[in-house]
Amino acid sequence: MRDLPLIALYAAAGAAVAGAVGVGVLAMVRRRSVSVSLAVLIGITVSALLAGTLSVAWAMFLSAHDLAVVVTVNAVGALAATATALLLGRWVTGAHRALQRSARTLGEVGTFTPPTGPMPAELTSLAEQLAAAQDKLAEARERERALESSRRELVAWISHDLRSPLAGLRAMAEALEDGVAEDPDRYHRLIRTEVERLGSLVGDLFELSRIQAGALALSPTRLSVYDLISDAIAGADPLARQSGVVLADHGVEPVPVEVDGKEMHRVLANLLVNAIRHTPPDGTVAVAAARRAETVVLSVTDGCGGIPPDALPRVFDTGWRGSDARTPPAGAGLGLAIVRGIVEAHAGHTGVRNVEGGCRFEVVLPAR
Repeated sequence: MRDLPLIALYAAAGAAVAGAVGVGVLAMVRRRSVSVSLAVLIGITVSALLAGTLSVAWAMFLSAHDLAVVVTVNAVGALAATATALLLGRWVTGAHRALQRSARTLGEVGTFTPPTGPMPAELTSLAEQLAAAQDKLAEARERERALESSRRELVAWISHDLRSPLAGLRAMAEALEDGVAEDPDRYHRLIRTEVERLGSLVGDLFELSRIQAGALALSPTRLSVYDLISDAIAGADPLARQSGVVLADHGVEPVPVEVDGKEMHRVLANLLVNAIRHTPPDGTVAVAAARRAETVVLSVTDGCGGIPPDALPRVFDTGWRGSDARTPPAGAGLGLAIVRGIVEAHAGHTGVRNVEGGCRFEVVLPAR
């Protein structure tokens, strides 16, 4: 037993030399296949064991027969371990190549099918992440297609909205210049109306561009929802009277919110104008506000008759106008997109759903 510390010392010295050499070899092959690294690792293990054994044998002066036995046993173990390492490396390499082929299809055609064979846990986890990435890419492509469609619709509608009034303005200006206008005052009023409409369209485009560029600067202050809705109803009341629509208060709780008053007034004004335009005469537009959990929900309910279910997800898209029955002559499909942009800038979200006789637009803001 007194020889055990000395044996351990000689064995450790021999194993340390073999391990140091093995670390250098591993550093040299670290960019090679994992099967090569596994083979080197097995070689290091066997070499360390053999070096320690030879060191002890040399120090203890073992007989040649005993030394040959020890070396033979180590050599057989080394062969078995190396064969096992090569098989393991071949399996890992095969799984890697299968995963590589599947990943290549993700980059080329946008689809990913995980390999069917068994794989190490690390490669299985990577395959799951690639599958999740495929789903996210599909969603991103769908959003991109929807946005591109919205852009094309927006360009088409704005081109129409600009071409028609500009043609009318040109015709009226020429009539005034030539002195053939029967009622010049009426032409002046029409020109002023068209200019104001064009100015409103340009203002909406500018606001939307600021929102989409992330340049919308907010100045939030603590306000009462009751005051916000009261001001919005007062501003929309003349249009409601002209259209024969009744603006109704269906329960507005005096809940405090921290918002930019000017921008939030624009949100409510857009929703009310949109609701009034789509509600037939003698109809009602109802406004409500209430606290729900940690949020404040503002809602505007109109009498438009409802929106087709397949169109509901697109209501807040830029340039969306819906069917002809819901398309106002003066609208460019920007109002609801501006509403969503302003609300999201306040860390809130918007929604719309059909109710009896119409639809309800909701603005959900964080409660303060």
